[in-house]
Amino acid sequence: MTKKIYTSHAKINLTLKIQNKRKDNYHNIHSLFLELDHFDKLSFERSEKFQLTSSGLDVPCDESNLVSKAYKLLSAKYKITNCLSVHLEKRIPLFAGLGGGSSNAATVLKALNEIWNLNLDNGALEKIGLKIGADVPFFINGGFQEVKGIGDVLKPIYFSIKEDLTFLLVIPKINISTRWAYEKLNKHLHINTKPHKFCSFSNDFDWDLYSNDFEKLVISTYPEIGNIKKDLIKSGAFFASLSGTGSTMFGAYRNRKLALKAESIFNSYQTILTFPKLNTPYGA
Repeated sequence: MTKKIYTSHAKINLTLKIQNKRKDNYHNIHSLFLELDHFDKLSFERSEKFQLTSSGLDVPCDESNLVSKAYKLLSAKYKITNCLSVHLEKRIPLFAGLGGGSSNAATVLKALNEIWNLNLDNGALEKIGLKIGADVPFFINGGFQEVKGIGDVLKPIYFSIKEDLTFLLVIPKINISTRWAYEKLNKHLHINTKPHKFCSFSNDFDWDLYSNDFEKLVISTYPEIGNIKKDLIKSGAFFASLSGTGSTMFGAYRNRKLALKAESIFNSYQTILTFPKLNTPYGA
């Protein structure tokens, strides 16, 4: 087999509401996930045994990496003996709320399904992915989806881009763990069993109706992130928000020119200029 290369994309949460804590200690959420065109690359080659290597951003290549977990889960479940080596070219920052690890795991599941001719449909891959992480099912189809439950209730949303929508991601050197964020939020969480009603997604709706329940908590602990949000708005972003439970603050701009101009303001931070990834063939 010749080397096969697949892309593994980041996501942002356009909004994130936490409804309640479940008896299994997970949380029911209501969110909108949007896949971006910023991505890692995963390369697969025949090998005598499974081995994970990486380049780019520093990541562990042991059992803790979701690439390893996804590979071993699928190979054990279907008793696969044809081993592969996997190389991860890491570009999506860690602990940033961009879903990089979950995206890597989903990409591994999709790639191995193809390489090993398992003929699993996306529904089956989503169920397997949920055993690895709550965000993994989203990345099986990606695009733009409404997300409920613990990440296992997904509804694709049609997204018509009528303008050159561009996102500027600003990532400070702050690592925020998901566990820490939820533990802090639990102290102030009000039980809400009814899903939030999001207005229809179009170029005309009021973006300010969207928010992230973790944002106040994160900004109160890390004021620097709040200052980044203020600077994004001042630079011309018509919407700015925290993504997930991580440290990334993103701004939405009407066109690439505005976003490029704004990027120069944040030269002391890691920045990513990116766009929605929609209707892009898998593996492109």
